[in-house]
Amino acid sequence: MAHFDDEHLRDLEARMRRDDPRFAKALGSGRPCRPREYRHGRAWLVLAIALACLGVGMALPQGILIAVGLVLAGAAGHLFDPQRARPRGNDPPATR
Repeated sequence: MAHFDDEHLRDLEARMRRDDPRFAKALGSGRPCRPREYRHGRAWLVLAIALACLGVGMALPQGILIAVGLVLAGAAGHLFDPQRARPRGNDPPATR
């Protein structure tokens, strides 16, 4: 491999370790795990709590529980976004 290729690979490795250390460590040990973009455990939990609040708020006419359920559902939707960790406005250049 050329010197430039080695340098480019080291840069990619360092960026991966900085972005998702758990994934980089698992990949280095030969037992890769899912990257951070595909781990949604907390999002499912928040969504379940939101649906429970909405259901209870509709069963017992409680506007505050309905409002809490809607807010939590919005937060869960935000947690499902795979690009949420990337700062906005720093889009990579388009490739052809």
